[in-house]
Formats: sequence, C-alpha cells, structure tokens
Amino acid sequence: MVAVKYDELSAAFDFVSCGAPMEHHAYVSLDTGKVWWTSDSIDTLDEDLPEDLEDPERYLAIPHRNELDLGRSLALRFVAQHLCGAHYDQIEQYFRRQGAYARFKDLLEREGVLELWYVVEADSVEKALRQWCTENGFDILD
Repeated sequence: MVAVKYDELSAAFDFVSCGAPMEHHAYVSLDTGKVWWTSDSIDTLDEDLPEDLEDPERYLAIPHRNELDLGRSLALRFVAQHLCGAHYDQIEQYFRRQGAYARFKDLLEREGVLELWYVVEADSVEKALRQWCTENGFDILD
C-alpha cells in the first residue's frame, strides 16, 4: 500500500477545489505517493512534471470538492441543520449564481454561525479525504 502525506494531499485538494472544476489538477503517484500539481490557468507549477501524469495506471487525480459532495450540498446540509428553513431557500438561490460562497458566508456571519461553518467544513473535508484515501488504497501519513 502506498502512503501519502495528509498535509500534501490536503493542500493539493484545496488547490484543485479553489478554481472551477477541471481548472486546476493534482495527482498522486500510485508508485510513490508523491503529489504533483498542474493548472490550465497557471504557468508550470512543478517544473519536472512527469510526461505520463494523466496515466490512470500510474497516477490518481485528486478530486474537486464537488466530486466529494463538499460544495453546494454541504452548505445546504449545514443550513438545514443550523439555521431556520427560510434561510434554506435563500441559500439555495445563492448557489444558482456566481459569488454564492461570499453571500453564503456573509449570511452565516450575520447569523453568528460562521465559525461553526468553518469547523463543520474542515471536519467534513478531512473525513472525505480520509475516506477517499481508504477507497483508493492509500495509507495516510499524518
């Protein structure tokens, strides 16, 4: 079983998730556990990228947050659990337009639950990444 460093995996996941899906990419070597970063919109991040980086026999793409159900659906679950029903419809509308997360976080701050959101989000991300590693046969080095 190949080991991957959790901090490297987490940073690469954040990078992949900070843009639109398919804008930024990161891969884990199935042989070494090394993480490689690349982007369609940023000049070379890693100078020595392997030529076969997209070969699924050798590298596994790190998923975008939406692929792990950590985007809109996590926000809506949070609202359903921690805010009244009226906010649910409002937040659902936010996610139909650009800038949804900024409006979402502004509302959470006004409601006094922004810090709770950050805790729930971080816990959900860590749980999902650890599950992803287990499903894909990686050991995690903390």
